[in-house]
Amino acid sequence: MTNHLFDGLFADGDPQAPFAVLPDGGQWTYADALNFSARLANVLNSYGIEPGDRVAVQVPKSIEAVLLYIACVRMGAVFLPLNTAYTGSEVSYFVNDSGANLLVCNPPDRTTYADLALDHDCRLETLGIATEAGFAVGSLVDAAELVEPSFVNVDRRGSDLAAILYTSGTTGRSKGAMLSHDNLLSNSKALKQLWRFSKSDVLLHALPIFHTHGLFVAVNVTLLSGGSMIFLSGFDLDTMIEQLPRSTSLMGVPTFYTRLLNDPRFTRQLVAHMRLFVSGSAPLLAETHVEFEETTGHRVLERYGMTETNMNTSNPYNGERRAGTVGFPLPGVDVRIGDPDTGKPLAATTATEVGMIEISGPNVFSGYWNMPEKTAAEFCDDGYFITGDLGKIDADGYLHIVGRSKDLIISGGLNIYPKEVELVIDDQVGVLESAVVGVPHPDFGEAVVAVVVPSGNELDSSTLAEHIKPHLARFKQPKLIEIAAELPRNTMGKVQKNILRTRLKDSFSV
Repeated sequence: MTNHLFDGLFADGDPQAPFAVLPDGGQWTYADALNFSARLANVLNSYGIEPGDRVAVQVPKSIEAVLLYIACVRMGAVFLPLNTAYTGSEVSYFVNDSGANLLVCNPPDRTTYADLALDHDCRLETLGIATEAGFAVGSLVDAAELVEPSFVNVDRRGSDLAAILYTSGTTGRSKGAMLSHDNLLSNSKALKQLWRFSKSDVLLHALPIFHTHGLFVAVNVTLLSGGSMIFLSGFDLDTMIEQLPRSTSLMGVPTFYTRLLNDPRFTRQLVAHMRLFVSGSAPLLAETHVEFEETTGHRVLERYGMTETNMNTSNPYNGERRAGTVGFPLPGVDVRIGDPDTGKPLAATTATEVGMIEISGPNVFSGYWNMPEKTAAEFCDDGYFITGDLGKIDADGYLHIVGRSKDLIISGGLNIYPKEVELVIDDQVGVLESAVVGVPHPDFGEAVVAVVVPSGNELDSSTLAEHIKPHLARFKQPKLIEIAAELPRNTMGKVQKNILRTRLKDSFSV
């Protein structure tokens, strides 16, 4: 039988070669990965999970969690990774909206999520890490030990759904981007080719795996190339410094690079053997580009991607990696600039003008889960996806991202839409209205700032911050709340967030 994504990802892996190496020296070979993912697929099958069923997963980072994704691919289930910072109310929405048949959570959260699963007629199982011992625990691990380490993969075509990734919506609730087997595999093949990944690569993996960057780029490219990963639970500066000499490549967000540069141990000698440093998920400041090259002799390769498309463009592996740009379209991907007023593509002679970035290619998702009208609104008549990002293509063909038409905030590499935060703030007692913007932050790239107009005479920003904590993941919570008498508006009554961003831009300057 043919399973499009699985067969592609595991085509070149040597069964005895290391797939993942842990900081304590333990390792998983490709054979180990195949065997454990087969066990998990058998477990899911015993739970009644069928091809097309959604499996929602909110668990700590582990190799076992990665192999749960592979197990879903093998049996044709749809993998739905959830940010570990999401609150119970947020998880409830995702489970309900997706119609998830199974929710996998961290063992300590089982009691918390029991009613949630019952309310949504969703089976609840667990997968986590034993804090002291460091090994995987939970009901899935227990069940996997009792089944066979072999599984006959379910036949899946390239057009079949492989995953749903939720992305925040400008009008409130999140949207589920549907990604097919071919969306994921085609993108991994393009990146492997462009970034020259091979069996000799050792990727230092410190990214989260509930995000496109850490799972569908870092893990998939490693599998496709038959290379290995040094698999860290997250970004820890001391561990990163310790493991860099054993690595050939690193994929990170700008925060990784700014924190490394601030450590005196991060030297040219430490990374002289390295082949590639990739940055994405948020803009890398030009000053960081320059400082990184001066410190290490390497130039960071910056790329551009999003939940709905995975990666779209990249600076070249060979050639100028131009600061302030995200390079050229990946092989098989087409990027054009559309007129933001008419929606029509700009002519080649005017492509250097700022307009809407539109994408076409095998990487582009098929639409939003159960949102046909929203899906239709996000695509041009000729099939190009309207990204919502404003950009231009310079005379040399490099793509520049100059703004975000939907006011998206990217903090620490994570996407935050202001409207979602505003809805929570506006629902609090004593609040008349609010406006949320992103402002420059030296560590996170951007920080969430809320300007709040009270409905009465008394409103304390500290108290308000405490009240919204249970309703928003930590990375979405404002780092600053300012109480104001009114919000700036234009003659049409629209809040002028550009004025707020300008006034608050130095809130976190150092």
